[in-house]
Amino acid sequence: MKAEKSSIKKNILYQTIYEILMIILPFVTSPYIARVIGAEGLGIYSYSHSVAYYFVLFSMMGIKNYGNRAVAQSRDDDSKLNRTFSNILFLHIAISVICLMAYVGYILWLKEERIYAIIQGAYVLSALFDISWFYFGIEKFKFTVTRNSIIKIINVILVFALVRKAEDLWIYCVIMAVGTLVSQLVLWVPLKKYVKIERPQWEQMKVHVKPMLILFIPAIAVSLYKYMDKIMIGGMSSRTQLGYYENAEKINSVPITIIGAFGTVMLPKMSNLVSKNDRTATNKYISTSMQFIMCLSLALAFGLAGVGEIFAPIFWGKSFATSGTIIKWLSVTVPFITFANIIRTQYLIPTHKDKEYMFSVVAGAIVNLAINALLIPQYGAMGATVGTIAAEIAVCLIQAFAVRRELPIKAYIKSFWQFMVFAALMFAGVYVIGLRLGVRAYTLAVQVIFGGVIYGILVFVYFVKTKNETFINAANKILGKFNIKLNK
Repeated sequence: MKAEKSSIKKNILYQTIYEILMIILPFVTSPYIARVIGAEGLGIYSYSHSVAYYFVLFSMMGIKNYGNRAVAQSRDDDSKLNRTFSNILFLHIAISVICLMAYVGYILWLKEERIYAIIQGAYVLSALFDISWFYFGIEKFKFTVTRNSIIKIINVILVFALVRKAEDLWIYCVIMAVGTLVSQLVLWVPLKKYVKIERPQWEQMKVHVKPMLILFIPAIAVSLYKYMDKIMIGGMSSRTQLGYYENAEKINSVPITIIGAFGTVMLPKMSNLVSKNDRTATNKYISTSMQFIMCLSLALAFGLAGVGEIFAPIFWGKSFATSGTIIKWLSVTVPFITFANIIRTQYLIPTHKDKEYMFSVVAGAIVNLAINALLIPQYGAMGATVGTIAAEIAVCLIQAFAVRRELPIKAYIKSFWQFMVFAALMFAGVYVIGLRLGVRAYTLAVQVIFGGVIYGILVFVYFVKTKNETFINAANKILGKFNIKLNK
């Protein structure tokens, strides 16, 4: 059991790094890109990427979650693993080729900004070679982290070296799209060490079609309020408004990505436990995740809300002040996304409750599209922000309601409500500092330090006072290096 816990901790660490790098390294370039390309250029990139994403989404056809789960449940039997992987892989290849042909048709139909759509073709092609779901299923997270780290660092270097003026927008698109393609191709290099590709059989392939489609429907629904809002802003408002939203959403994605890393790691682990019918371990992991991950998400959400309006003009320039307001309001979604992520990845998907998951995200998509259609024409990016908030709250509430008889939802909320109070106190202090000191780099530094120290102290005292065994054991491992020990 100790070895298993150690493996989970390492995988969470690896996946956290993997997910953060997907955003952080491009995020490092965003102040530079914002000033060189501007809000309109950034909006053009965001629009072309969002459209291409839908072809990638159809290429993946629900395989991210389904393939992860199927591999995790068959990894203890080499023969079954080879058969499962091979049949899912060839099914995926066939779907991807069709989507590539459809994307070529879209390019031929397009009249404006065609060059950017052509460049994004490399991103669409990358979906054909995406087998990250296999590595997640066998819990080989270290390799994906190393691969992504190297490629993303190269991307950053190329952006600073080659993108020098607004007319270099096409170069930026090439770097981002081709970088994604290369990162997927690298996954194939060590594949033969873990699995043997067999000749597929239609009878065995078709059994995967229905469950993949079931998990594909929520993937489409989620995309409607992750990417369709950008397409709607670009089409119903302006590329400049889309540029504001793109940067704000990028910042809001950082805490969501950190939280998502836990879900990606726990999905194969929980799927494996469910296949062994180990309900005790399953419940323990969910309960522990609820308290500690919600503790983290509330800190990140309230922290972002507190610094957003100071952060945006400092980081991207005064012309992006609107992004700061959007950051403040989008941060509302973080706790709701976190709660739903735990329920989804640690219970709904591992226990094959795909219909409940599907219904929740479809409902969220409908809410999002309806509000977007009403508000974006008049309010632009802020209208899309309201739609996203409403959608995420709806998804969370519906998923919680669906499992209320099987999981102790009230007990989960009781385990982390104190952190909401701590986070609110932190936000109040951070926000007042921003009002008093004004828009300065010094202000942002003071806000971050103050918020981190205040929340950290409150959480530390709470866990010690309540004698939380998990926290005390973890703290003692760290403090033990300094010959300090907390009493249980």
